[in-house]
Amino acid sequence: MLPKKFSQVSVFVFVLVLTFYSTSSLYAQDKPIEITVEQLSESVHMLTGKGGNIGVSVGEDGVFMIDGQFADMSEKIITAVKTISGKELKYLINTHWHGDHTGGNENFNKQGAVIVAHENVHKRMSTDQLMKAFSRTVKASPVAARPVIIFTEDLTMYLNGEKILIFHVHNAHTDGDAMVYFTESNVLHMGDCYFNGRYPFIDLSSGGSIDGIIKAANQALFIVDEETKIIPGHGKLSNKKELTAYRNVLMVIRDRVKKAIEEGKTLEEIKAAKLSKEYDKEWGAGFINSDALVDFIFTDLTREDRK
Repeated sequence: MLPKKFSQVSVFVFVLVLTFYSTSSLYAQDKPIEITVEQLSESVHMLTGKGGNIGVSVGEDGVFMIDGQFADMSEKIITAVKTISGKELKYLINTHWHGDHTGGNENFNKQGAVIVAHENVHKRMSTDQLMKAFSRTVKASPVAARPVIIFTEDLTMYLNGEKILIFHVHNAHTDGDAMVYFTESNVLHMGDCYFNGRYPFIDLSSGGSIDGIIKAANQALFIVDEETKIIPGHGKLSNKKELTAYRNVLMVIRDRVKKAIEEGKTLEEIKAAKLSKEYDKEWGAGFINSDALVDFIFTDLTREDRK
């Protein structure tokens, strides 16, 4: 049962988010989910299945993987990776702490992977986390699932013939987000800072913010060019044009909500005004619709520490 006062996000948002995170297990009962491999460059591939999109670099130095989806997908992921490389899994980078990206950590650790992430990912995985969008507590991850190489801002690695830039973006989807850029392959993995073709889930209880999401998109746009292949946290493979559209839509909606707040309007009045109506058909078809996005933005912009 929900508490009488459901803070930060409304009951409406709770239902949407809970539906999203439970859909994978329900779907698995109806149809087996397979891992799809898409080659993006000579060495970099994108894997999709159940959970966040995976990036994989293969070459003489071994396998370098970004995110690992849910634990029950690990065997299928390992099998898929073996179709593109016979080398050992050396490193696993977590773009943030959520279970649809880190659920396989312990399994991949057993395969020999060294887990790398921002310090806030380590902190959140090391302690119980209250996820207000779920009205539940996520227990601390096992020690074997936690990152062992920690960075605070940027990290550079040289593997499989190219320079790999791993950099922190502040308070976007969460407070521990990282993006990974393969400099020679010209491929950028954005984690959940980018939900391609849909409104994003902003985890306010984990330090996420609408301004941070927009800044993260701007950071990515500073790096990419017209030829860059962009791996979003969720959604199909993307590019600069689509990322630019995503950033622009969020800026417009953020600014409209901000103006309405300054005019003294309540959350329900702002929802009723349908400030995003021209974007909703295209962008609101995912598990976060317009009301949910407005709820996130309103809650973020009116929180006590911003006043």
